[in-house]
Amino acid sequence: MEKKVICLSVNGARYDVTCEPRKLLSDAIREDCRLTGTHVGCEHGVCGACTVLVDGRPTRACLTYAVQAEGAQITTIEAVAKDGRLSPLQQALHECHGLQCGFCTPGIVMTFEAYLQDNPRPTEAQVRDVLSGNMCRCTGYQNIVRAVLLAAQRMSEGASHV
Repeated sequence: MEKKVICLSVNGARYDVTCEPRKLLSDAIREDCRLTGTHVGCEHGVCGACTVLVDGRPTRACLTYAVQAEGAQITTIEAVAKDGRLSPLQQALHECHGLQCGFCTPGIVMTFEAYLQDNPRPTEAQVRDVLSGNMCRCTGYQNIVRAVLLAAQRMSEGASHV
């Protein structure tokens, strides 16, 4: 297959990537942009570990070709913390012990960073429904749910940290 040069905008930076049209966005982010926070688990779009934001929407990077993301704004886990400060969601995950091995965490964070922007006051049932798209083999999900609800509460109150 003939390679093509594409331009990806990832976390506000421009990356010129030479790749075959079949290269996955997850691979381009990890290999060409050298941003390894986006994890690849199942490679079938089931586990959610590869979730990034494409134009603000959660997207499975293992199911998206890099060429499809040309011209879009891609956000990865590396851009969530600002100036060395965790986002409210990251802080709540830390405080509520919502992570263990951390493999699934980037995908969960990216999923809920977008979700909480659109749904600032979710119910527990709504959080569990959205979380069903992300697999975690360590935590049992309860502390993740608590963390998302805590982050939502803090964000709606305008406080990023207690």
